[in-house]
Amino acid sequence: MLQHLYIQNYALIEELDIDIEQGFSVITGETGAGKSILLGAIGLLIGQRADIKSIRQGAQKCIIEATFNICNYNLKDLFDEIDIEYDPTECIIRRELSANGKSRAFINDTPAGVNALKTLGDHLIDIHSQHQNLLLGKEDFQLNVLDLLAHNQEDKEKYASLYAAYKDTKKALEDAKEASEKVQSEQDYLTFQLEQLTEANLQEGEDEELEKEQQTLEHAEEIKTALFQAKDILNADGNSVIQAIRTAQNRLEGIAHVFTEASELASRLESCRIELKDVASEVEGEAEDIEYNPARQAFVEERLSLIYELERKHHVESVEQLINLTQELQEKLDGINHSEENILKLEAKLKELENKTMEQALRLSKQRSKAATEVEKAMCEKLIPLGIANVQFKVDIEKRDTFDATGIDKVTYLFSANKNGALQPISQVASGGEIARVMLSLKALISSAASLPTIIFDEIDTGVSGHIAERMALIMKEMGEEHGRQVISITHLPQIAAMGKNHYRVYKEDNDDATNSHIVQLSVEERIEEIAKMMSGSTLTEAALSNAKTLLSIS
Repeated sequence: MLQHLYIQNYALIEELDIDIEQGFSVITGETGAGKSILLGAIGLLIGQRADIKSIRQGAQKCIIEATFNICNYNLKDLFDEIDIEYDPTECIIRRELSANGKSRAFINDTPAGVNALKTLGDHLIDIHSQHQNLLLGKEDFQLNVLDLLAHNQEDKEKYASLYAAYKDTKKALEDAKEASEKVQSEQDYLTFQLEQLTEANLQEGEDEELEKEQQTLEHAEEIKTALFQAKDILNADGNSVIQAIRTAQNRLEGIAHVFTEASELASRLESCRIELKDVASEVEGEAEDIEYNPARQAFVEERLSLIYELERKHHVESVEQLINLTQELQEKLDGINHSEENILKLEAKLKELENKTMEQALRLSKQRSKAATEVEKAMCEKLIPLGIANVQFKVDIEKRDTFDATGIDKVTYLFSANKNGALQPISQVASGGEIARVMLSLKALISSAASLPTIIFDEIDTGVSGHIAERMALIMKEMGEEHGRQVISITHLPQIAAMGKNHYRVYKEDNDDATNSHIVQLSVEERIEEIAKMMSGSTLTEAALSNAKTLLSIS
């Protein structure tokens, strides 16, 4: 419930600071006094678009702040959803607009975005302005009202979850089929590439070994000659390096008894001789192994040529990369082979979800049909006292063969103000006054189902007067007495103004510098004068005052 409203530097309002009472309240005032400005300011608090033109001329910033009593409305989960600290007793919303174009919002002193304001606002205030009457021509509004009155929120959420899963699976299936068709066209080429690489039977590091062997084979004679020459130098009979070292070693050993340093030098020569002997042995072995082999050379060159060709073809630089590519191609082909299996699984899952979604849609449809009968009866009961004695109101539910985001039902509100009149869509046949009465009746039904703390009606009485206005006021008064609710009606009709438990007047006041809008709560005497002016104009007459008192006593 809206408890307190503070406005500073908004449009014609320099400063406004007022408490708003519980129950049914009315706001009156001359046209242009600032009633719409008041609604505009409240609209900013619930996420409506900010416009710097709304800032009072000459001011740098405007502030709108409201305090709401949220006891008994179980909004903790909502506050958790928008990540705002929860106070179970009250909620303070503030919106600031700066002349530089910046807009800031706060919920319980925590910075908040416009989406958070809208989310919270939907649970705090319902502002019904005249343009909302156009909603009666919209199918989604009619369906949402019916669902609200059917109390099927849990089943709607379950349906929404199933439908989302159905849509996701359908998209996954379409993507899988598209991918399968695309890859299937490449399958032959991929298979050819894989077979070519598989037949090559590449081994890791093979290219380096082959390149080394190729170089050896190309210079076999040169290498063999050099190795034999080295062997002869190291180990030839009679005049080899090894024999010369042996001789030197013996000479040193012969003088070791008179020159002790010779023993160590002889030992070092022995080590050199052993190492050279080992080298000579390896050189001899290598020399014997080296042979010019044209067949082997041809094989190596052919093998390297194949490797180089595969590297060029697949734009890689090593055998290791070719081996990795072979594995990738195999995995890709395995995926193609399994794609059909995946498609079959998705088709089965989609069919299962389709059945479950349709089953839930039928459940919703059954609930809606039951609620439709109750709505038809309740609407007639409310509209007949509002002056539509021969009203016919029907909630037409057309079941479709397929479901969409809302189910299988197309809902249309049919209406006739005449006993034998043909039922037609309400937006096509109802007059402005009839639309207003239908919307008020719907709001009365919705308010109980939605448990909204505050409902504001902006001139819902357009097109009606006299006794009908009184009956409309009675409905709003009853709404304001339910569950601690607050109903506010902005009106030009004295019959409605007199029915309010609380009465506020909006007025303009001119001074030397500017025009200011104000709002005040009226006393009993002030109410009598205000209602009398609404009946007779600015000139008060005794008859008007008497009628005003009569109206107030009735209320």
